[in-house]
Amino acid sequence: MSSFNTSTSHPIIPNSNQYYIEQKYVSIHSEDRDILRFQQSSEFEIELPQDYLNVQSVTLSAWSFPANYNVFSPINFNIGMSFRFVNAYNPGANSFSDPLAEAIFAAIYNNIDTEHIILIETGFYSPDQMATELTNKFNSIITNFLQNYFDNTPAYNYATALLVSAGGYDRFNIVYNAVGQRLWFGNTADQFELTNNYDAQVVSEIVNSQCVRKNVLPSLSNWGLPSYLGFTRCPATALSAAQVNANQTAVYNTITGLFPGNDVNLEGTVPRFYYGNVSNGDNGYWLLPTLPGAVVYFLQAPAKINFMGPAFMYLEIDGLNCIDETSPFNVSEFTSTTNQTNSRVNSSFAKIPIPSTPISQWFDNNYPPAPYKYFNPPAERIRKLKIKLRYHNGQQVDFGLFEYSFLLQFTLLRPQNERKYTIVK
Repeated sequence: MSSFNTSTSHPIIPNSNQYYIEQKYVSIHSEDRDILRFQQSSEFEIELPQDYLNVQSVTLSAWSFPANYNVFSPINFNIGMSFRFVNAYNPGANSFSDPLAEAIFAAIYNNIDTEHIILIETGFYSPDQMATELTNKFNSIITNFLQNYFDNTPAYNYATALLVSAGGYDRFNIVYNAVGQRLWFGNTADQFELTNNYDAQVVSEIVNSQCVRKNVLPSLSNWGLPSYLGFTRCPATALSAAQVNANQTAVYNTITGLFPGNDVNLEGTVPRFYYGNVSNGDNGYWLLPTLPGAVVYFLQAPAKINFMGPAFMYLEIDGLNCIDETSPFNVSEFTSTTNQTNSRVNSSFAKIPIPSTPISQWFDNNYPPAPYKYFNPPAERIRKLKIKLRYHNGQQVDFGLFEYSFLLQFTLLRPQNERKYTIVK
């Protein structure tokens, strides 16, 4: 009876302390979650098909995700920008008699410091689509402003009908320079300023009212729509063609000052793209005055556009996170009073590149070297996973109604039983 345990009738099999490695793959689909409990597919818990014992490591093996993200949305805090007028076209000063033009001048002049906020539609844009969207939004917000002013000012009640018959305010024209990859903002008569430092008001009026950025880390880079359009936080004032070209003339003549007789005078021209048409047959002249004696005003974004959206997303799995991650720098009491880092340790399980733009589906397993969670000693049991997909700034990925899947590789240690063999010849 020495080979039997006193509490069981089964013989004890000694552990040889020898193991073999078994790789087990688990396919996880977001549509298999409890949708009643986890309505958003970017964060959910799921029960695995079985207990996975003696887990030495877990690796992301393959994945398939939909590229349906919105580059511009309230969550990203980049659908709004503001502007104001600096000067307005005065028909009287140009010996032009027109009731509608006079009413527009009165409305703008009497509200010269009013900030006008435009909101673009949520989604993904091409550069030309963005230029068209901004043109229509800029003109539309001023049309609504003028109608409200005319309706509430008895002296100009007559102008509402004239504005409607004219098709509304249409002096703004925003175009995309495909060679320089920059947006140009223009107005055929009224001088304006893009108040890019007005974003705090945009936050309070648009974003905070919707409570959509609770879990997003503050950032000094992607701070609003103007940053995606190529602007800094400094206001940008449109200048007349004569002012712009006078500056260019001075620079050009300074450069060519060593060569007498090469002085040029660029004043009096209108902006033009020399590489080709902006619209059919315009020969690059995209901003022309439409009123007698009017001066066109325009400005160029100082930097190229950035419409590509996030380049990576992060997969978090509770208990398996193994990647350390830096955090966006922000001006706060912590960063200004300590030299410690605000980065995060074991913040995610995998960093997944986003190689395509909406709308598409991408499949990938090319991840050398693949990060993995290593357990020593091996994890005794894994049965349930809590999953979250987010961007670097902490914002959860919004997949909408699209589903996704990924494949996890579990490396298991299987114990071997001790076996003795006697060979008789």
